[in-house]
Amino acid sequence: MGFKCGIVGLPNVGKSTLFNALTQTAQAQAANYPFCTIEPNIGEVAIPDLRLDKLAETAKSVNKIPTRMTFVDIAGLVEGASKGEGLGNKFLANIREMDAIAYVLRCFDNDDITHVNGKIDPLSDSQTVETELMLADMESLERRLPTLEKKSRGGDKESQEMLPIVENLLTLLGEGKPARYLKVKDDQIRTFRGLQLLTSKPVLYVCNVDEASASSGNDYSNAIDELAQSEEAVSIVISAEIESELSQLEESDKQEYMDELGVKESGLNSMIRSGYELLDLMTYFTAGPNESRAWTVQNGSTAPEAAGVIHTDFEHGFIRAEVIPYQEYVRLGGEQKCKEAGKMRVEGKEYIVRDGDVIYFRFNV
Repeated sequence: MGFKCGIVGLPNVGKSTLFNALTQTAQAQAANYPFCTIEPNIGEVAIPDLRLDKLAETAKSVNKIPTRMTFVDIAGLVEGASKGEGLGNKFLANIREMDAIAYVLRCFDNDDITHVNGKIDPLSDSQTVETELMLADMESLERRLPTLEKKSRGGDKESQEMLPIVENLLTLLGEGKPARYLKVKDDQIRTFRGLQLLTSKPVLYVCNVDEASASSGNDYSNAIDELAQSEEAVSIVISAEIESELSQLEESDKQEYMDELGVKESGLNSMIRSGYELLDLMTYFTAGPNESRAWTVQNGSTAPEAAGVIHTDFEHGFIRAEVIPYQEYVRLGGEQKCKEAGKMRVEGKEYIVRDGDVIYFRFNV
């Protein structure tokens, strides 16, 4: 399990080029005209983690299975998409399945690549994308409202819980603010998420810059960074052009190339790191002679919840978790030696899993 990130933006901002580079595939047709991506393109990448390599080596595992991140390249959005312009609702429906959305914004000048609006203005581009998503959310909620009101009057408990949330959301969206700004109580979170609103998704601003700006950004990306900070969101600077070149190099040559350009980390690693930060994710491990494997869970997950990521039976039949910190597992040389040294802890249902835990689950089915 990893997470799904939708790559969205206006046409010709470098979405498909970035997607190809990140997934090291040529699934998406990167061309200089709008809507060259007609169907969503899906690519999975393994999330690199040196800890998994060391665990597999220590456990002498036959297989090593990293957690994964799924990128979905979705066709270019234009003004009026919420009303069916361009690819319209087909585009919007694809976003509902994502855990997070990366707004790819053009932050470079190039007269040879046309801009759908005829000018380079990433702040305006971002607002266009956000506005179309908000309009689509308003339309979705307005369609639900009459039914909710009717059922609520009839005493339907679920509708009575959902109605005030929907009314508050319509007010918020009407003020030009995305759904993720709504303050919901802990007992309302499940209902809120169940609405599957487009603007409820966490947003990662991806500033696609020219090669010369890859190490420090430029005025365009600085403006987006200020926007992200004002929203307590995350923005990163990536050069799709550089990422495309990196994807063609041997692994041993990539770091040397990045050093020459003054780029600290690849765009893939930057997006993974930022995505984990945005979604408040962490990694725990299972390890043994058959396989060592990384698993992605939400920070604050209990042991049964973490077990459920492996299989729902593990969560429902949870008995206990046998936990070894990663550092001790590697330092002492594996499970058995950790047991002998008293470094394996037995934890119950209330245990909050920590990043890097190596866990053995005991369960009944």
